[in-house]
Amino acid sequence: MRIKNYSGFMLITAFGWTSCISPPENFPSVPEIEFSTIEYVPTSGADSLIISVNFKDAEGDLGLSPSDINPPFNPLTYKRDAAGNLITYSKRPAGAPSYNPIDWVIDPIINNTVVKDTIWVEQNENQYNIFVRFYIKRSGRFTEFRWQNPPFFTTFNGRFPRILTTEEGQAVEGNIKYRMLSSGWESIFRNDTIRIDVQVQDRALNRSNEVSSPEVTLRQITRNKP
Repeated sequence: MRIKNYSGFMLITAFGWTSCISPPENFPSVPEIEFSTIEYVPTSGADSLIISVNFKDAEGDLGLSPSDINPPFNPLTYKRDAAGNLITYSKRPAGAPSYNPIDWVIDPIINNTVVKDTIWVEQNENQYNIFVRFYIKRSGRFTEFRWQNPPFFTTFNGRFPRILTTEEGQAVEGNIKYRMLSSGWESIFRNDTIRIDVQVQDRALNRSNEVSSPEVTLRQITRNKP
């Protein structure tokens, strides 16, 4: 079973302090966030689960541009054997996973050349800068709902764009609203109580504190139609 999903930045509202204005002394070098809102918006197409967090950061090095794809932000690492050769599915070692779209890619472009084969890869978490984990409450206890496991083989981690357009350090604070689209929210969670944990990461790879949404059901957070 595969649930088609998308995730993406919606809106960032940010305020910055330049060198002409003394930034607040308590702004952290490691990003600091607090949970703000969670909302469910059903539509005739893919439905939206929208979360927002407030943030503070001393350097303002939050966000990734589309061109930020080189290390350490590269999406994948291609696994190689002892001789340095790419590991293909047909010649996979005994400990390699069975085919799935997380551990294997078909016909990737490597060094500007299309490799016509299925190649073993390792996902690089640093390609993302917002990380979301889902928890579902059963028998009074929360357990993680891992989207990367079968049958879904996906993630709702994602990227939001750069807060500032300059590399010059500048203290910032604001709000990030992040939308996750899927056709499967209601079929998976139904009336279950869920919780979402969130972290963000800056370009120096400093991971923020982790914050949690309230315990909610989809019905409780459904946006009322106008």
